[in-house]
Amino acid sequence: QVQLVDAGGGLVQPGGSLRLSCAVSGVLFPIITVAWHRRAPGKQREMVATITGLGRPNYADSVKDRFTISRNNSGNTAYLQMNNLKPEDTAVYYCNLKDSTYWGQGTQVTVSA
Repeated sequence: QVQLVDAGGGLVQPGGSLRLSCAVSGVLFPIITVAWHRRAPGKQREMVATITGLGRPNYADSVKDRFTISRNNSGNTAYLQMNNLKPEDTAVYYCNLKDSTYWGQGTQVTVSA
């Protein structure tokens, strides 16, 4: 059974940092591309970053140079390091096995003074 567990969200001030994690089980993790998405209130879901099994990242323009996606294939976990957070980054963040129907449960990130 495929399972994704998101964690690491919270409340942070503008300019702060958070690190999200996505623990994956039930698949051959090293060959899977992992994606992080977010959904802000009243907005459509946005894919913010992806990382291939070989570690090649890709970022949405809105988070480039602030967010870093990474993975630990031996630990079946993907990460999203978020720096210099802005209020517009407030959203529920979800990890996903790219192009699949497998999603984490989501973790809330709130950026507010």
